[in-house]
Amino acid sequence: MTSAKSPEDCETMTPEQCETMADVRAGVDQVDRELVALLVRRFGYMDAAARIKPDRAAVRDEARKAEVLDNAVREAAKAGLDPDRIRAVWNELVEQSIAHELDRWDGIRG
Repeated sequence: MTSAKSPEDCETMTPEQCETMADVRAGVDQVDRELVALLVRRFGYMDAAARIKPDRAAVRDEARKAEVLDNAVREAAKAGLDPDRIRAVWNELVEQSIAHELDRWDGIRG
């Protein structure tokens, strides 16, 4: 018989340790909180880029975008994830990052 788990136990479980959908959902919710914290940090770098780049046209850098996508795909493949799915996710992340940086660039200089 399995003893009841506290919410904290569910949040620190690995996927392999999950026994119920409540465990899975608690784990996903915890990962989502961690991802949001990482996105706050990533977008902070976009704020810095907006402050540093002298020209608005420099915000969109297709060569850098391709490099970022390739890096993510390479890491995903090493981890056994579907590279095409990760490329799609990262493409959206980069596009939203560019939009954020453009907003910040305009706000600083507008």
